[in-house]
Amino acid sequence: MKKIFVFLSIFFLLLFTSIIKNSTKKIEQKIYNMKENISILKIQYEIVKLDHDYLTSPSKLSAFKKKYFKDEFNHFEISNVKKINIKDNNLINN
Repeated sequence: MKKIFVFLSIFFLLLFTSIIKNSTKKIEQKIYNMKENISILKIQYEIVKLDHDYLTSPSKLSAFKKKYFKDEFNHFEISNVKKINIKDNNLINN
């Protein structure tokens, strides 16, 4: 009787250990995947933040306008704009 009890105890301990080990492995895999996703999102956030900080500066936008577009833009006061028509790829302010 004592041998059966020892055998069953060892069997249940092995079974219990394997179940815990498998569940721990799954949890560690989920944690690893989440950390990887977070690191990717952090990199994307830094890039987007850099773009936002760089492009929202009025002086930078003015410099880009002068460098790339020269005289392609016209300045309008928003209060003077009532209707805008597009004719032959030109904007007409009415």
